[in-house]
Amino acid sequence: MTVLNNAWEHTLFHLAQDAWQVMHPAQRQPAADAALLEQAYAHCEAMTAEHSRSFYIASGLLGPEQRRAVRALYAFCRTTDDIVDDNPGQANPLLQTWRERALSWHPPRHDLVALAWADARANYTIPQRYAEQLIDGVARDMVQQRYETFEDLATYCYGVASTVGLMSMHIIGFEDDLAVPYAIKLGVALQMTNILRDVAEDWERGRLYLPLDELGEYGLTEADIAAGQLDDRWRAFMRFQIERTRELYAEAWPGIGMLAKQGRFSIAAAAAFYRGILDDIEKHDYDVFSRRAHVSKWGKLRRLPGIWWGSRRTG
Repeated sequence: MTVLNNAWEHTLFHLAQDAWQVMHPAQRQPAADAALLEQAYAHCEAMTAEHSRSFYIASGLLGPEQRRAVRALYAFCRTTDDIVDDNPGQANPLLQTWRERALSWHPPRHDLVALAWADARANYTIPQRYAEQLIDGVARDMVQQRYETFEDLATYCYGVASTVGLMSMHIIGFEDDLAVPYAIKLGVALQMTNILRDVAEDWERGRLYLPLDELGEYGLTEADIAAGQLDDRWRAFMRFQIERTRELYAEAWPGIGMLAKQGRFSIAAAAAFYRGILDDIEKHDYDVFSRRAHVSKWGKLRRLPGIWWGSRRTG
């Protein structure tokens, strides 16, 4: 079993335990007729293909039923994000309406994402509390745009990312709850990768997710972020952030071996694709101000044989 080395890890583990203890019985009656559900899942697949090539490729490594369920999960998460990001001043009532639909077993027939998500939740008995925690985590963007410490930021990462991994575990299958701490750490690593990649984009939205105390330790201020200051202070700061994030990926890796065999390749691929973003940031001298770090489609495809081999060795 993984060792919970830091106070923030214990905090996040207790949040996950809370979700396990608050189980709601799944509604076994279909959320809609078969034809409408097919349309709903196809809509979620299209959303995934449009907005996240990494997730689309990684989820394509699953079997058909699991694949469409995790893409419904992605569409649920994407819809939640977009409500908060794209509706300044109106997000709160819109998010409340979406919360009711996203947690309903029988959402309106016109809401294709909610329909597919309700069916996926029922089919895989996904704890409702995880979905609630994700919505709450995304809602935090409406009231908090700065994080003083990494510990506080890790809690945010749990809400918007670790919960996704924990819900994915129920779709893919896992041995027992010993896998939970690993899924939590992987979620934090993935979200930290997003944060390091999206510094400029987040700044334009008025958000700064980098821990303020750690910026201060390297002599950096918000004025430096606003100016896109690429100097030795910034490089040293980013080296520290990337090293810690890589350690989280490494510590999370054994958890992949606790998943059902048919799902290990997919999760390993998702982790590897995102970890590659850190390599791209380094390759371009830590410049996340004038360009968006990424891994090309070919870069992802050429990694797949090694990822497949590595995923087989985790169990």
